[in-house]
Amino acid sequence: MIRVSPTDSTTRRTLTGAARILAALQLDGPLLIGLSLVAGYGLIVLYSASGQNWGMVMRAVVRLLMGAAAMMALAQLRPQQLRAAALPLWIVGVVLLIVVDVLGVIGKGAQRWLDLGFIRFQPSELMKLAVPLLCAWYLHERPLPPTVPMLAVLGAIIVIPAALTAPQPDLGTAILITIAGALVVIMAGLSAWVMLGAVALAGVGAWVSWHYLLHDYQRLRVLTFIDPQTDPQGAGYHIIQSQIAIGSGGLFGKGWMNGSQSQLEYLPERHTDFIFAVIGEEFGLLGLVILMALYLFVVARALYLASQMQDTCSRLLGSSIALTFFVYVFINTGMVSGLLPVVGVPLPLVSYGGTSMVTLLAGFGILMALYSHRKLVGS
Repeated sequence: MIRVSPTDSTTRRTLTGAARILAALQLDGPLLIGLSLVAGYGLIVLYSASGQNWGMVMRAVVRLLMGAAAMMALAQLRPQQLRAAALPLWIVGVVLLIVVDVLGVIGKGAQRWLDLGFIRFQPSELMKLAVPLLCAWYLHERPLPPTVPMLAVLGAIIVIPAALTAPQPDLGTAILITIAGALVVIMAGLSAWVMLGAVALAGVGAWVSWHYLLHDYQRLRVLTFIDPQTDPQGAGYHIIQSQIAIGSGGLFGKGWMNGSQSQLEYLPERHTDFIFAVIGEEFGLLGLVILMALYLFVVARALYLASQMQDTCSRLLGSSIALTFFVYVFINTGMVSGLLPVVGVPLPLVSYGGTSMVTLLAGFGILMALYSHRKLVGS
């Protein structure tokens, strides 16, 4: 006979109660735990990377809470409501991008923000959700794979906000907007010939951008990526210091708040785009592996939720949200370690930031809403 202790019984009741609360709030427990662990890890690293700046850490906590509130609110919506909001949200986002070009706040040489007095936000971040949402809405109940006229419409949905974002200048966000929309189109079932044509077109676009659209500093970033030692005290300084920080951490790191590159301020942007290098220096390869395992869990769980959806719009949008999160991680870790050019993409839920953090959590709120209201097979 197996006896259940009072402690075990209390624990079970607590877990059951928590599960019921999450179900009532339309939140997915495993995904929420994964996101919380990543965010908690990020706050620990941010305290060190910011030079033990409690004010910065508390601002990050406030933004995380704002993102969590947005996630919870969006998780209550039904798929029909999300589809109905797709076109208005995209139009509002495009209008705000145009307003930014005229009245936007300038910071660090870029004009990306709108200042409403009580809050300053980046409208281009909104398009990371609006573009895939509109693409998925457009493909909903249309025959797949998409035809050439459909691809033309989808191309306009993606290119217009990306083209308005890139000149701010914000190439990183423009790339992420393009990828978020392109993932929806690719998963709709493009043929190999269409994808090859898209790659060729992208090559032509890259040539045109290099000669006529990119700023000088953006071209310099690409050249520096190829050989950082050509300008070790200038354009190559960021990546060289980042590689030194990651390499010096070894297997177990130098210890929390003991990184020389970060604490002595040799590493620029250590609390934002290059915070991955701080983790490598202070927590070593083990710390990086733990973080990547948490990211992998979040992406895997998000893809599982997307795979359980039965209608086209939900499945395409859910998959895009999950894979865009993966692309965030891939680009940031690639550029910090020198495998990709520096394009200014933050490390999700770890880098210090405002609008991007809220947008990421809002995206997961949409994913949870789609999953909790999924249609049952045979219903």
